[in-house]
Amino acid sequence: MSDTPTLGQKVGAEALGTFVLVFFGCATAVLSGDYAATGLAFGLSLLAMIYAFGRISGGHFNPAVSVGAALGGRMAWSQVLVYVGAQLVGAIVAGAVLFGILHGFEGYDSDSSVGQNFFGDQNPVADVSVWSALALELVMTAVFVWVILAVTDERNEHPALAPLAIGLALAMIHFASLNATGTSVNPARSIGPALFAGSEAIGQLWVFIVAPLLGGAVAGLTYPLIFGRSTEPIPGSGLRFGRGASAAVPGYGALDQYQQQWNQQDPQAQAGAQQGEQAWTLEQAAAQGWHWDEQAQQWRHVSEGYQPGQQGDQQGWAQEPQQQWPDPSQDDGRTQVRQPPSE
Repeated sequence: MSDTPTLGQKVGAEALGTFVLVFFGCATAVLSGDYAATGLAFGLSLLAMIYAFGRISGGHFNPAVSVGAALGGRMAWSQVLVYVGAQLVGAIVAGAVLFGILHGFEGYDSDSSVGQNFFGDQNPVADVSVWSALALELVMTAVFVWVILAVTDERNEHPALAPLAIGLALAMIHFASLNATGTSVNPARSIGPALFAGSEAIGQLWVFIVAPLLGGAVAGLTYPLIFGRSTEPIPGSGLRFGRGASAAVPGYGALDQYQQQWNQQDPQAQAGAQQGEQAWTLEQAAAQGWHWDEQAQQWRHVSEGYQPGQQGDQQGWAQEPQQQWPDPSQDDGRTQVRQPPSE
């Protein structure tokens, strides 16, 4: 049985993860009214969902992140619409559930807050102009997606810490922008509650769709230009919408499942790698000095002293000559002493 997630499982992960992010974050904003608590609720919800479902879908839970991943060469455009659809469903269901629950609170009415985003005269703290809201959300989203692309890069040797960095980054962003716009950096997070917060919230919604998508696009396009790539873009990503050549480079040891979802390979090739069937990369890897060590179950490079074995042994270490010990049956009465190792 293959461990490769199906498209249906990825859709379920994205919908459920987005639901939890929007519900817990917006519920905390409405019920606590606490600045720090709201920022931490969004950040911790995202952290928990990435740890839970990142191995399945990559844990985007945000259309801006999916767009940034596609423009950065990490994800095919053919999957972006599927991911975004799942994220919107999860966010809208979260907004509806929260809206229904809040009606059980005395004094609540449909014009009250559902945790929606705002600017201008809808901001209860300060009258923020539309251009300022746009610029703030664009910059915040670009920083957020840069962080995500960096910690999910194949060259990152500590993938287990990636969800922690992403969750803390979202909390940090909330601390900086919560009183200005209610902090979106996520069109799904904005659409879900806005649909239940009245016409004013819906009228302002375009800002929280356009700015995050632009921010995600900026980060996706510029990250490879600034920091380079560890692999070639996957087919159908970036600014190329057709099929192209895909290279699988085994650079930094075995990727964990979370990184695999963020650095997608051809599904059949990825399934083969997870089952230990390395034939699909042997030729490409050997050309770059990489060889599969069957015993250690990881890639080895010739610069480490590894050499492919001889006489049909495709995975072995180069065999060092071993000293031959005298046959005890041929003992002539003299004590056998091991020769000292050569310097």
